[in-house]
Amino acid sequence: MPKFAANLSMLYGEHDFLDRFAAAAKDGFQGVEYLFPYAFEKEALAEALSRNGLTQVLHNMPGGDWDAGERGLACLPDRIGEFQDGVGTAIDYAKALGCTQLHAMAGIRPDGVDPDKVAETYVENLRFAAAKTQEAGIALLIEAINTIDIPGFYLSTSAQALAVMETVGSDNLFFQYDIYHMQIMEGDLARTIETNLAKIAHMQLADNPGRHEPGTGEINYPFLFDAIDRMGYKGWIGCEYKPKAGTSEGLGWLKPYLAASAAAE
Repeated sequence: MPKFAANLSMLYGEHDFLDRFAAAAKDGFQGVEYLFPYAFEKEALAEALSRNGLTQVLHNMPGGDWDAGERGLACLPDRIGEFQDGVGTAIDYAKALGCTQLHAMAGIRPDGVDPDKVAETYVENLRFAAAKTQEAGIALLIEAINTIDIPGFYLSTSAQALAVMETVGSDNLFFQYDIYHMQIMEGDLARTIETNLAKIAHMQLADNPGRHEPGTGEINYPFLFDAIDRMGYKGWIGCEYKPKAGTSEGLGWLKPYLAASAAAE
C-alpha cells in the first residue's frame, strides 16, 4: 500500500509548528515533510521526529525570499552563489534529520533574461546539486508546478522535467511527481506515472479544484492509489493539501489505507 507523509507546512495549521509532529503521529502518519526547516534549530526538529517515531521524508532547499514571492533559485542566473550555498545548508539539515531526499525548486522565470541563459543556469545548478547530494547519500528531486498557482514557474510539465533530467545526465536526479499540479497542467495521471515510474522518487497529492483533501474534487484517488500500488511504487506520497475543515477531521479518506498498512506489518 502507498505510504503517506503529512506535509506539516499545510496540515495541522491549528498547532504551532513543532507541535504538528505529535499531531501527525497521533493520526497515524509515520512520515512527515514540509517546505523548509531553516527557521528552526536542527536539534529541535530532530528531537520532534525522534520523540514521535517519525521519518523525515523530504524538505526543500532554500527557496529565496518566500514572503517577497520568490519560489526557488535554481533557474536564476544572478543567484548562483546563493543557490550553491543553499545546497550546503540543505545537506547539513538533511543529515541531521535523517532525510534522504531534497527538492531544489526551479524558481520563477526571470523577466528580461535570455531564455537560453536561464536554461543553462538551471541545468548547471542541478548538476552541482546532484553531485553534492550524491556525495552525502541524498537524492535530489525536481518538481513541476502548475502556472495557475505560481505564474511563471520555470518547470511546469512532466515532459519538461524529464527532458531536464536527461540533459543534466545525473543518476542522482529524480522526479517529484505532484498529482495536483500535474492534473492542472496535463492530466493523464496514471499513465504518466506508470510510464516514468523508475524516475519518480516521491509523489505529492491534493484534489482539484481547491487543493483540498482527496474526495473533495475531480481526481479519482481510490482508482489512482490502487493503480500506483499495482505498479509497485515504493516511495512516499506527501499529503500537501489545504484541509477544508480541521486536519484530523478531514482524514476519513486516509483511514482505510492506514488500517491496511498496519494489517500488512
